[in-house]
Amino acid sequence: MNDVVIDVTDPDTLLAEVRRLKAEIAQLQERVELLDRLAYQDVLIDLPNRRGFMRHLEAAIDRVSRYDDSAAMLFVDIDGLKMINDTFGHQAGDEALMQVADMLAKGVRKSDCVARLGGDEFGILLERVNEVGASETADRLVSMIADCEFCFQGTCLPLSVAIGISAIEPNDQPEAVMARADLAMYRQKAAA
Repeated sequence: MNDVVIDVTDPDTLLAEVRRLKAEIAQLQERVELLDRLAYQDVLIDLPNRRGFMRHLEAAIDRVSRYDDSAAMLFVDIDGLKMINDTFGHQAGDEALMQVADMLAKGVRKSDCVARLGGDEFGILLERVNEVGASETADRLVSMIADCEFCFQGTCLPLSVAIGISAIEPNDQPEAVMARADLAMYRQKAAA
């Protein structure tokens, strides 16, 4: 703790101290914003992380409950990322993750939320969509990723994803929505 003695009778000294305190407050606010961003953003990909996604999911559940709105969650798992990491290294895996993330973000509306949940898993919140619309979006994303070329150091590798869908119900719990979407994704993988 700094024990700074300020001459309160000198207006110039008081103004200088006010400017110093304002600058210190601005620095602290920047640090808080950075820490908040780091807490809710993925460190590799410019997308929300799991914690950030949960914020969006809770808000979507609230809108569905309060306004009788509709929404769905897509649980996306990249197929074969471990093989890419093991064969070509983690830089190749990171580049594959970034390419898939970019395609997912471009493949949905700006009002939808795409997040990296961890590892090779992504979550997508689709607002104002029913299960048919969510299924059409999932099918389009699966095709879009399967049709792309991922090349690393001159070697082109196929990319594919499995996507599970869960409609968001009024008064749902975020963990229940994620669990249903995750289970649906595993069913997709088993059926492939």
